[in-house]
Amino acid sequence: MPGNVLTPSLATHPVPTEGSSFDIIVVGAGVLGSAFASTFGKQGKRVLLLERDLAEPDRIVGELLQPGGVKALKELGLADCLEGIDAIPTYGYGVINGADHVHIPYLDDPETGKKYQGKSFHHGRFIQNLRAAASQTPNVTVVEATVNDVVHDSDGVRIVGVTCTPKKDTTASSSPASVSYFAPLTVIADGCFSKFRKQFIQKPVETTSHFVGFVLKDVQLPFPNHGHVILATPSPILMYQISTRDTRILVDVPGKLPSASSGALRSYLEKVVCPQLPATVQESFMTALETERLRSMPNSFLPPSTSSELGVILLGDAMNMRHPLTGGGMTVALNDVVYLKDMLKGEVTNDQEETMVQMELFFWKRKELSGVINVLAQALYALFSGGDENLIVLREGCFSYFKMGGECIRGPVGLLSGITRRRMVLVYHFYYVALHSIWLMFHKVTWAQVPATILKAFSVMMTACYVLLPVMWSELKA
Repeated sequence: MPGNVLTPSLATHPVPTEGSSFDIIVVGAGVLGSAFASTFGKQGKRVLLLERDLAEPDRIVGELLQPGGVKALKELGLADCLEGIDAIPTYGYGVINGADHVHIPYLDDPETGKKYQGKSFHHGRFIQNLRAAASQTPNVTVVEATVNDVVHDSDGVRIVGVTCTPKKDTTASSSPASVSYFAPLTVIADGCFSKFRKQFIQKPVETTSHFVGFVLKDVQLPFPNHGHVILATPSPILMYQISTRDTRILVDVPGKLPSASSGALRSYLEKVVCPQLPATVQESFMTALETERLRSMPNSFLPPSTSSELGVILLGDAMNMRHPLTGGGMTVALNDVVYLKDMLKGEVTNDQEETMVQMELFFWKRKELSGVINVLAQALYALFSGGDENLIVLREGCFSYFKMGGECIRGPVGLLSGITRRRMVLVYHFYYVALHSIWLMFHKVTWAQVPATILKAFSVMMTACYVLLPVMWSELKA
């Protein structure tokens, strides 16, 4: 397939022997794990990167990188990973509400005078480029292996390595034996389905909906080179081009996912979703519905937290997740690596106590970006998917707010794109949307309806607080 990343072998040969020692062990060669390995390998650290399967992953999410993530890639020296994968430049969003729409362009880059630019792509192609960059970095060893467990010291108070089973060589007659590798720091970055999360984090993962996704071929989008958010009922739909011919569509399905095997899911997409799509998309949607495999991913929320275990840190989706509506996950992950490359440089990672001190500082430092993107994602999803009467008022008010243009779109898109990193800007615009929604209510009623509308206004404002404040509070707790 054109644009596929050709990587004959990403793994290091020969495989390190039993008991080999490194400066850092990284579990998981996804976005964060691969970028982390490359970054610290360049700093002279001996890094072991362990990944269960080095074949190109095939996922339906993680395909739109916001400008804040592109900027982080450049800071890490990994911008070349966006080349050679048929990536599509993105310049903002189009929000569609029935027959109405609003264009939300990204901000201008003060350094170049041009629009900030995001990138959308096939997830697997991007991951393979990141893995290739890691494998080509001096001091980085890449091993295809399943990590079985972490290894504690003799006192059981600190983690000193991992045990894993290397992937079986197709030419070998017997299965490989489990081996142990050692390092003063183990980084767990094994993604949203983390095998090790429950060992170190007590907070539960909340899943309220699923994305059902597939690819549309040669479709004409209302806003070329833009992400699309369709304010559909009962919840939003996303679309963005991921290669020259391919456009990803993600349909948010709240609650229990209809059965794919019984045909209930296909029927839902045909009868409920298709009529709400732009006319230029519907034919391609129905064609894809007949030819493409329907795949789903849970949309989960996990507030950030720190681990008290010496010798291990959790990063990426293993530690913190938000609804993917705003496409902020990769931007958060890459910026976390940007922060850590300075906070863990030098001999810090060799001292487990000092590493823990730096991770506490990191936990609060990262909130200048992650706190904005996490809260924005959860708040917008609540507004765009809620069937409650007050949430519908806020959703319509939000769309009307965007239509006013100027700072009403510059402020929100600066937050969404990962460029504006100020939580008070988020609070300001969120409550301005609430007040604007209330103003619209009063604008539509007669004088006789004013008393009841005043009570309704209080209810709407309370709903706005209920949406925003719990998520903000979750960001403040360790």
